[in-house]
Amino acid sequence: MSEKLKGNILVTGANRGIGLALVKQLGETPGEEGHIYACCRDPQGPGAQALRDLSTQCPGKITVVKLDVSDVDSISSAVQTVSRIIGAGGLNLLINNAAINRPETPLSACEKKDMMEVYETNVVGPFLLVKMLLPLLQKAAEMDSTVKGDKMSCSRSAIVNISSLISSIEKCPETFYIKQMYPYRTSKAALNMLSRCLAEDFRRHNILVAAVHPGWVRTAMGGEMASLTPQDSVSGMLSILTSLSNKHSGMLLDWEGNTIPW
Repeated sequence: MSEKLKGNILVTGANRGIGLALVKQLGETPGEEGHIYACCRDPQGPGAQALRDLSTQCPGKITVVKLDVSDVDSISSAVQTVSRIIGAGGLNLLINNAAINRPETPLSACEKKDMMEVYETNVVGPFLLVKMLLPLLQKAAEMDSTVKGDKMSCSRSAIVNISSLISSIEKCPETFYIKQMYPYRTSKAALNMLSRCLAEDFRRHNILVAAVHPGWVRTAMGGEMASLTPQDSVSGMLSILTSLSNKHSGMLLDWEGNTIPW
């Protein structure tokens, strides 16, 4: 149902896994109603070959942008690039997908640097990106000021933060012994709070903010035993995103639309 999402869309971590699948399915949208800004750390490197190929296959639909969400200068440069291309237009949808997980080890093997690196990428990166892109998100919200009833949607102006089931504090007793992952769990819990805060802050701008769990996905992070392909996960998420409105802002949902407790 990705054909219902239109306008300018920015996706981070777009060179593989869920991010690449998002760009692919968004790029298949018929017509010229949308443009995707596909961001990754090394657009010219071997790890971005699939993304470059996809950009070639969808001429005029995808712009590949260099972005390292752990580097404030890189974030600033990427925002300037996107702003210059968009011009008078606004940014309709920001999908904060880029994330790291290291190490997958018990508490005894987890060091301070692991906690800090994961938090910097998974929480501070999205925070700074939202902060710098806010003028473009506001511009998109203001351009669609004639909307009646529910004013928020992912086709108007929205931020979607890719979270995780294992970020849920309530569900921790059910999930902890499957994989402990202290840095990843705590960073995604912090991302949830960031999402909740942004949702409250941005209601006045009519900018929707939601956190979404993509499911257990077969990626480099999810592993080969995961139950979902990136394609199936993204298809589900995009279907959910098309249905989000005012009442969903500030919520944590899964790829099938179910609410996950904080």
